[in-house]
Amino acid sequence: MHRRTFLAASSAAVLLSSSLQAGDSEKRRVAVIGHTGRGNYGHGLDTVWQKIPETKIVAVADPDEAGLAQEMAKLKLDRGFSSYNKMLRETEPEFVSVAPRHPDQHYDMILAAIESGARGIYCEKPFCRTPAEADALIAAAKKRGAKVAVAHRNRYHPALAQITALLESGEMGRLLEIRGKGKGDRRGGGEDLWVLGSHVLNLFTYFAGSPQRVSAVLRQEGRLVTAGDVKRGAEGLGPLAADEVRARYEMEHGTIAYFDSVADDGTNPDGYCLQLIGSKGVVTLHIDRTPIAHFTPGNPFKVSPEGRPWIPITSAGVGKPEPNPELVRSVYDHVLPIRDLIEAVDGDRAPICDIHEGATTVEMICGVFQSHREEGRAVSFPLSQRGNALADW
Repeated sequence: MHRRTFLAASSAAVLLSSSLQAGDSEKRRVAVIGHTGRGNYGHGLDTVWQKIPETKIVAVADPDEAGLAQEMAKLKLDRGFSSYNKMLRETEPEFVSVAPRHPDQHYDMILAAIESGARGIYCEKPFCRTPAEADALIAAAKKRGAKVAVAHRNRYHPALAQITALLESGEMGRLLEIRGKGKGDRRGGGEDLWVLGSHVLNLFTYFAGSPQRVSAVLRQEGRLVTAGDVKRGAEGLGPLAADEVRARYEMEHGTIAYFDSVADDGTNPDGYCLQLIGSKGVVTLHIDRTPIAHFTPGNPFKVSPEGRPWIPITSAGVGKPEPNPELVRSVYDHVLPIRDLIEAVDGDRAPICDIHEGATTVEMICGVFQSHREEGRAVSFPLSQRGNALADW
């Protein structure tokens, strides 16, 4: 069992129960950066700190005047700023939430938090827009000793350790391949790859190690994407194209992982998942679901007239009731990731889903664009193109 699997499995309950009661003067100072109308506050990256008794939100920054007023009321704050740089200077927080969903703002916000002296930063996904941005943030965090965690919250789910154990037990047989899909709604293709596929790609690395090479093809209305199809992506994603993405990753442990996203393919929302396909069974992991995964035993290519069961996988194992629903809820509420970040700061270790994990996911996405520009040729990681290959096409 690799280090982070063990860490997630062994420390989850401890992290959840480690709330320390402290007076306001002793509580750890937190600042929240948001942007109403430009990604807002992500999936609860502002309010999660209210569930951590040993922390105190001291201020929020939002350039939208009405949004700032609403957020101050929601967080019960008397200090709000239109400039996050001013907020960071004046409040000197130990922890910062970079909450907007739009990644075009993440680089500047994270860098400002690091340079302000913040020790721990929790950032909404996608982490940033290019490998070059990730490179610079990694260097800055290393120089200042800051810990950065990225909100791929499924990485913290305690059931992942049970899936790993199932793989290692041999009950699934040989792992033949991994298949991942985006949501397949109107955003299918390039946008889906960024916004939702990032969760799936992040789990590829959990189960199969680092990506080694990627080959990919992009299509628009059934034809190959050309430079004329590139447009400004929604949600600050940068240059974007394609309503269909097909990508093939060669992974560190020898497994091939495939990612597909096609707009309005009829599978939403159930197709948004990751499948570990073994010779004796399949694990299907649905992003942000409870239970998060199911095991379907049997050779997946053999006809089974009686059908095959979908057996839930919980933090206790295959086919066992979930013994700790509060722990699972703490994953989806970001409580467990935040507790891990605090422990990482105090213990001077990497968070479970750290800055390097976020950077790898961004590089896996940008690798799709680089491969397509090179006519589907397999390109190696780290990418030679550190920007977005669609930008100068």
